Amino acid sequence: MSASASTAPATGSTSISVALVEDDDGLRDILTGWINETDGFRFTQAFPDAETAIADLPAIAPDVALVDINLPGKSGIECVRELKLQLPKTQFVMLTVYDDANYIFDALAAGATGYLLKRSRREELVAALQDVHTGGSPMSSNIARKVVQSLQKPAAAPQVENPADKLSKREYEVLALLAQGFLYKEIADSLGVSFQTVNTYVRRIYEKLHVHSRSQAVALIAQLPADLPKPGTER
Repeated sequence: MSASASTAPATGSTSISVALVEDDDGLRDILTGWINETDGFRFTQAFPDAETAIADLPAIAPDVALVDINLPGKSGIECVRELKLQLPKTQFVMLTVYDDANYIFDALAAGATGYLLKRSRREELVAALQDVHTGGSPMSSNIARKVVQSLQKPAAAPQVENPADKLSKREYEVLALLAQGFLYKEIADSLGVSFQTVNTYVRRIYEKLHVHSRSQAVALIAQLPADLPKPGTER
């Protein structure tokens, strides 16, 4: 899928230029319409994945970029981390279904200035874009509450967590095969599932382990017990 550019004219030198990185076609069209139809904003371009945005967004240098966290390929967090180095003046706002504290802090550490849930209303989104452009750090109310609660928690002794505990038996099997160098198609054939099913398992593994690439996921295999379950048995 290629990036889609807006043909909406600029509303003037004071308009806020906005770019979008979102893989969902329907949501991308809705958000593009919202921005185009709001006075004081100029929609620049939409990108369907992180790789395209990383390649083309620096030439546009928008005032604000809305970025989905759960993108195909590189995650939205990794996208922001790479783009922020090239676009220090651009404000990045994460747009996501996740209100997990780990995602929130990972996104902020990567360079995001705001964090909104996808169910945010149009007026909330527009207000957030205005806020971030004028120096604010907009967050959905329940997101802000999670940040406050995390900061208020008393320090606890660190606990060693087995990453395998987060995975289902089948996800465990897929990760084991990834570590052995199997391709997605080979994993699908070995487990008797479709290629798309394997891709879904891999995305779930990334989300549960909070990693953004195959190499990062495989690096965790060293922490797993040696007696990994044998492929071929569904959870």
